[in-house]
Amino acid sequence: MPLRVGFDNEKYLEQQRAAINERVARFGDKLYLEFGGKLLFDYHAARVLPGFDPNVKIQLLQGLNDRAEVILCIYAGDIEKKKMRADFGITYDADALKLIDDLGEWGVYVRAVVITRYEEQPAATAFKHRLENRGIRVYTHGFTRGYPTDVDVIVSDRGYGANSYIETDKPIVVVTGPGPGSGKLATCLSQLYHDHRRGLASGYAKFETFPIWDLPLKHPVNVAYEAATADLNDVNRLDHFHLEAYDERAVNYNRDIDAFPLLRRILERITGGDSFYRSPTDMGVNRASFGIVDDATVQEAAKQEVVRRYFRYACERAMGLADGDSVQRIELLMNDLGIRPESRQVVGPARDAAQRAKHTGKGNDGIYCGAAVELPDASVVTGCNSPLMHAAASLVLNAAKRLAGIPKDEHLLPTSVIESLGHLKTEVLSGKRVSLDAEEALIALAVSTASNPSAKAALDRLRELRGCEVHMTHMPTPGDEAGLRKLGVNLTSEPDFATKNLFMG
Repeated sequence: MPLRVGFDNEKYLEQQRAAINERVARFGDKLYLEFGGKLLFDYHAARVLPGFDPNVKIQLLQGLNDRAEVILCIYAGDIEKKKMRADFGITYDADALKLIDDLGEWGVYVRAVVITRYEEQPAATAFKHRLENRGIRVYTHGFTRGYPTDVDVIVSDRGYGANSYIETDKPIVVVTGPGPGSGKLATCLSQLYHDHRRGLASGYAKFETFPIWDLPLKHPVNVAYEAATADLNDVNRLDHFHLEAYDERAVNYNRDIDAFPLLRRILERITGGDSFYRSPTDMGVNRASFGIVDDATVQEAAKQEVVRRYFRYACERAMGLADGDSVQRIELLMNDLGIRPESRQVVGPARDAAQRAKHTGKGNDGIYCGAAVELPDASVVTGCNSPLMHAAASLVLNAAKRLAGIPKDEHLLPTSVIESLGHLKTEVLSGKRVSLDAEEALIALAVSTASNPSAKAALDRLRELRGCEVHMTHMPTPGDEAGLRKLGVNLTSEPDFATKNLFMG
């Protein structure tokens, strides 16, 4: 069954470029455009808006490339805490490096990196030196004095004026960063302050895909945004400033609405006149709703994303990375949408696979794990753990066999390969278990192609798993998670550990 498309990228790009160009025209010299969300690899948007290209924003920038450059912000505290970007499994500082490389491959120039709220933290200082040693311009901005209440101090040489000014050449300066709280807004306002002191008529606007302001408040796409930011306590609201100004209903989120009166005062103090922004929604240039061509498909996809987020926060709570409040908030959102964890198509089959493993005595160390994947033709394949293989590894091999039309009982990995890997893990590397995880199984499959044509046929079909839905009854080990991430599947799992050991290396 082909994937149903609910979003038209070209239609969206046309409208979005026009909106940005219109906003640039309102200001005489320069527009600082705060990019919220992910500039590249926006997989959340791709999941809730089927057909959305995860890199459509960079395509947008390419269309403006002769007029745009990028400032990349990263919060020093996130570097120090080694905050992770979950979809890549890398820290925010590593994501910043990756973003610079990726933008360069797309031909988009990064003017500078700004480390915000910098207090000479050791890890942030090391990151700064690392960038400078590679020829990248780095600026540090401290905490803004007087923020958030004393506008007289904020908009002065003791506030924004204390920050280093970043020289830019082009009329559009995109200010982005790896995740929320990176200091993008403060950097934009600091630049505005310095520009106006220099007699430049600069302006500010915000480009953030979610929530989509002209969809209903309780539309599943907007609810999915709430679910994605449950740990930040973001709540969608009707923008009462917009309703009062234009008699038009618009959706925004609590932090922007609550901060708007102060932000408007700061902008008016910087520019020395009235701001033409009458609401926080006014500040945005988002035109995502124009790309929605099948609302029913989009609504169903968004509901599925809410369920994915439920499992993610439940696992983070089990690992001590999140509190129970995030899970409870998503449970309330699920109730409002009339969905349950079992609304995810692969949850039931994965649980059934674990039960079958238990009844047949398979498993490992008394733990019985099941996994399931929904293939592009809507069929579901399962796998379970055993003394020789993790559930994720079994699942990948079973799915590859189904895609390649190989009989279920045919073995893809020769006994000699499994024995050699077992010897390596236990005798050479002093490991305790032979059982292969997903990443090891993929390597074993690749090695087996030299002597087994079926293994090659299976390997060649693995790319078809990208974007498929996967669920596991236990949280993946690092090797399982790495292997499944490289395959590009949408993974969820129950908040149960796959081993009795406290340490999973």
